[in-house]
Amino acid sequence: MAAEKNWAKNVTYSASEIVQPASLDELAEVISSTPKLRMLGSRHTFSRLGDTDGILVSLEKLADPNVELVQTGGHQAVRVAAGTRYGDFVEQLDGQGFALANLASLPHISVGGAVQTGTHGSGDKIANLSSQVVAVELITGAGEQLRLTREDPEFAGAIVSLGALGAVTHLELAIEPSYQMTQTVYDGVRWADVLERFDEFTSSGDSVSILSTWVEEDQNVQQVFIKHRSETSPDLSGFGGKAATEQRHTVLGDDPAPVTTQGKAGPWHARLPHFRLDHTPSSGEEIQTEYLVPREEAPAALAAYRKLGEQIAPNLFVAEVRTMAGDDLWLSPAEGRDTVGIHCTWKPDEAKVRELLPKIEAALPDTARPHWGKVFELSPDQVKARYSRWDDFAELAAKHDPQRRFVNAYLEAYGL
Repeated sequence: MAAEKNWAKNVTYSASEIVQPASLDELAEVISSTPKLRMLGSRHTFSRLGDTDGILVSLEKLADPNVELVQTGGHQAVRVAAGTRYGDFVEQLDGQGFALANLASLPHISVGGAVQTGTHGSGDKIANLSSQVVAVELITGAGEQLRLTREDPEFAGAIVSLGALGAVTHLELAIEPSYQMTQTVYDGVRWADVLERFDEFTSSGDSVSILSTWVEEDQNVQQVFIKHRSETSPDLSGFGGKAATEQRHTVLGDDPAPVTTQGKAGPWHARLPHFRLDHTPSSGEEIQTEYLVPREEAPAALAAYRKLGEQIAPNLFVAEVRTMAGDDLWLSPAEGRDTVGIHCTWKPDEAKVRELLPKIEAALPDTARPHWGKVFELSPDQVKARYSRWDDFAELAAKHDPQRRFVNAYLEAYGL
């Protein structure tokens, strides 16, 4: 196989081939006949979590943008093929009068990959994308076709599953009536006020993103992106904030053509993501890291990043701070606590980034959990200790993949 890379081009896959089954029967046959495999999503994972020295299996041919509305356990939901990208079905969902509670910054990511790694948007009262799931369908490593709902005792362990149980084929996501949103960008917000009145600030909109380079000379946050259902934009004058008058990229100064419309109301799916589906997302080649901390520890964690700002900034495109409600999913970075994610989009020098990460990790509380799909230097033992249900998850993985078909070197280091 010719060299295949992830989206950021920082990982060259070790697989001998990539296969694309055209039916669930073909997928089941691939699983039963292959000793080592991993599922390949939209390639937005920055680590070797999705790699294997066996074969990679893409569900691209099984992706389906058509919307199937269902009722599951009292929830109205949409059933989606796991290989489908969010951006490929949300407009049709909106056309039928329904919406998701939130989206990530990129609509280009697959539903299955986002859910299994605990990917999120922002919003004090909104949990991560994994928490939208009300049912999951998969073909396990043992060959069983399994459907789990929220009533099943294994459900909470099978959602943020790192691809360790088998091939997730479909997900049912909770939906609500469609809604309009406006996205407003602000300048001039004072860091001191954000840190002192953090809860007040992050509750100023439905979804709040704080963008920084950690070294702003004027002691202001570089930009704030707020997405709100209210017709009027939030008043941030008490924090020094003034609404921008022109379209902005999340990386200040970059061409804003790829970003979603600002300053004008529109459908939820065209405002919640930062980036448009029809444009190349984000900055292109880059490295991403993110550490998620308990909400009450966020101001101290942000102050720690700012103290390291002079070392971080030369290697950084932008940092983004987002909030999310807690959940009960075993391996979710927001499990058991309202959470703040501190994300960095780095310039594509992975060696330099990895040199800096131990300093950042040492400055953060030992409750910080790294995003499963991004780069970090914490050891497997350090990460496992931050999840109270890790041993339960390991038992669940062993039950559903007894031959360890879906275990790669990355997961093996975690004892799976």
